[in-house]
Amino acid sequence: MANLKEVRGRIASTISTQQITKAMKLVSATKLRKAQTGIVQMRPYEKALSNILVNLSDSIDDERLSAFFNHKDSGKTLLVVITSDRGLCGAFNANVIKKVKTLIAGTYNELYNNKQLEILPIGKKGYDTLKKDGNLIFNTKHINLFQDLNSINANAVANIILENYLKNEYSSVEVVYNQFKNAATQVLVHDRFLPVKVTVSTETTLNNDYIFEPGKFEILQELIPRTLKTKFYRYLLDSFASEHGARMIAMDKATENAGELLKSFRLQYNQARQAAITREISEIVGGAAALEG
Repeated sequence: MANLKEVRGRIASTISTQQITKAMKLVSATKLRKAQTGIVQMRPYEKALSNILVNLSDSIDDERLSAFFNHKDSGKTLLVVITSDRGLCGAFNANVIKKVKTLIAGTYNELYNNKQLEILPIGKKGYDTLKKDGNLIFNTKHINLFQDLNSINANAVANIILENYLKNEYSSVEVVYNQFKNAATQVLVHDRFLPVKVTVSTETTLNNDYIFEPGKFEILQELIPRTLKTKFYRYLLDSFASEHGARMIAMDKATENAGELLKSFRLQYNQARQAAITREISEIVGGAAALEG
C-alpha cells in the first residue's frame, strides 16, 4: 500500500486535473452554443441555394458553367480532410483519419499508387498524423481556419479550390468531415464537392420555367460559385460545432473519471492513515507492556 505522502500527492494531482477538465468543458460548452447557432442558421440558406442550383442545372448550356457539373475522365483528385487544430476531443480526429486511410486503401487506391491523389488538410491534427505516410501528396502543410472561422476566410480557401478545378488541376474534389447532429453525436461524412452532385427529389423539384434578369449566364455565373462557397463554409461550421461537442463530452467524461479516482485515492488515504494510527497504538501498547514487564 502506498504511503500517506504518495497518496496525498495523487489526490492533489487529480484535483488539479479535474479543475482543468471542468474549465475545458465550460469553455467548449460556450463555444458550442455559438457554433451550433451558426450551423443551424446556415443550413436552411445553403439548402435553399442548392435546391435552386439543382433546378437550374438542366438549363445550363454554357461551357464556362457546365464545367462545374461535368465529370472529367482523367486528372487528380483533391481530398479535403477537415480535422481540428487541437486534441482532447475524444475520437473526433481519429474517426476522420481512419476514414481517410480506409478510402486510400480502397476507393482511392489506384489514384494513390499513381500519385493522382492530393490531400488538402484543414486542421493541424489531420496533417500531423497523415504526413507519417511518406507517399501522400499534400497540397499544403495545413490550413488554420478555426482560430478565426468566418465566411471571408472560408471563401478565400474555397476560391482557390474552385480556381484550380476550373483550370483542370483536379477532376474531382472530395471532402471528409464530421457533420454536427447534436452535442453528443457527430456523423462522419464523405461528400463530393466538385463536380456538383445533381440529385433531384420530388420534394425539391421546382418549376424550371424561369425568367432570367439580367440574363441566365450572368445570374448563374454568380449563383454557382456562391452556392459552392456557402456549401464549403457549411462543412467548416459543421466540423467546428462537432469538435466542441466532442470536446465537451470528452471533458465531461474526464471530470467524472477524475471524481472516481479521487474516491479511490481518498479511500486509500484513509486506509493508510488508519493503518498508521493502528501501528502507532500497537507500538505504544507494546512499549508500555515491555516497561511493565
